[in-house]
Amino acid sequence: MKRINSASRWNSAKRTVILTLVVMVLACAFCACDIVGSKDTDTTLRESIVSTESVKPAEEPTEETVPTETSSGTESYQSTTSEETVVEKKLSLTINGQNVSVQWEDNESVKALKDFVKNNPLKIQMSMYGGFEQVGSLGTNLPRNDRQTKTSAGDIVLYSGNQIVVFYGSNSWAYTRLGYVTDKNAAEMTELLGNGNVTIEILMK
Repeated sequence: MKRINSASRWNSAKRTVILTLVVMVLACAFCACDIVGSKDTDTTLRESIVSTESVKPAEEPTEETVPTETSSGTESYQSTTSEETVVEKKLSLTINGQNVSVQWEDNESVKALKDFVKNNPLKIQMSMYGGFEQVGSLGTNLPRNDRQTKTSAGDIVLYSGNQIVVFYGSNSWAYTRLGYVTDKNAAEMTELLGNGNVTIEILMK
């Protein structure tokens, strides 16, 4: 009976030891699996983080102002210019309101006459004289260069520096020539001046 009990206790002890070893092995195996799983999980997490960091969001295109140049590289301005035609005024003569064409002399007397009437027309009441001319006062003295002259119909002269004479006939005297009527003959001048006193107007236009 004692032997049986000893054997039984021994067997019981062996089972206990074996069970303990099995439990320890299982425990170690479980711990190892847990560690490996933790490592795998940590590795996967790190790879996921790295993968997330490596993927960058696509950059949205930004609008940029691209400078443009003209074909010449500079900004050009179109300027318009207007040219005004300056019409030079000329010395003119009317007789009783009728325009007559006159070829004026190029001398100091005519230049002074232009200056005298450039702002205000000059009206002169003329008087018939000698049956060949009409004469009137200018109201001013002009430069004179009198020379003995034989006149004809249409001639315009300065007499004594302050009187203007328009001829419809002929005379010989010392005058300064001012010009002559170009668009009327002797008969037309007689018709214009030989029928009574007239009014002449000298002006710039």
